[in-house]
Amino acid sequence: MTNYNLRERTRELITAFCAGNDHAFAELYDLYIQMLFNYGSKLTQDQELLKDCIHDVFIKVYNKRNDKNAINNLGSYLIISLKNRLLDEFRRKSFTSEDAAENYEYRFATNDVEHDYLNLEHTELQTAKVAHLMRNLTRRQRQAITLYYLEQRKYDEICDIMQMNYHSVRNLMHRGMLKLREAAM
Repeated sequence: MTNYNLRERTRELITAFCAGNDHAFAELYDLYIQMLFNYGSKLTQDQELLKDCIHDVFIKVYNKRNDKNAINNLGSYLIISLKNRLLDEFRRKSFTSEDAAENYEYRFATNDVEHDYLNLEHTELQTAKVAHLMRNLTRRQRQAITLYYLEQRKYDEICDIMQMNYHSVRNLMHRGMLKLREAAM
C-alpha cells in the first residue's frame, strides 16, 4: 500500500472509528501493528515488553476516540507513543534494578529509526514524482532516458538497443530532458 493510499485509508478508518465503529479500530490495528513491531524491535529485544507497549499505545488511541482533534497523523503518533512508552518502561526498570548503573546496557540502536522512516517516505515521494514526470514523455524518450540514467548504458549501447543512429538518440534524449524540465516547473 502506498503512503498516499495508507493515509487515505487511515483517515476513513479514523472517521468510522470516531463514529463508534470498532471494526474500523481493528483494521487500524492491522494496518499499523507490523510497522510498530518493526520499529520497536530496533529499540528493544524484549518482545513481550514490546507487545505490551504496543497494546498500551492502541488502548490509548482507543480511549481518545471521542477527542477528534487529538490525533492528526496516526502513523507518527503511534511511533512517538511507542517510543515514549518504551522509554517509560526502560526508566521504570532501571530505577527498580539491582544492577549498578555502570552495568546497564545501552538499549537503543545506533540508527535513528524515525529518521530512516522519514527518509523512506521522502524517497517514495520522489519516486512517485519521477514516475509522474516520466508519463509526460513518449515511449521512446522514456526508453532512452531509462537506459541512460537508470541502467547507466552508454550512447553506443542505447543506439544498438533502440536501433537508432547516435544523433537521433542524442536528439531524443535532449527533447526528453526538455519535456521533463518543463513538466517539473
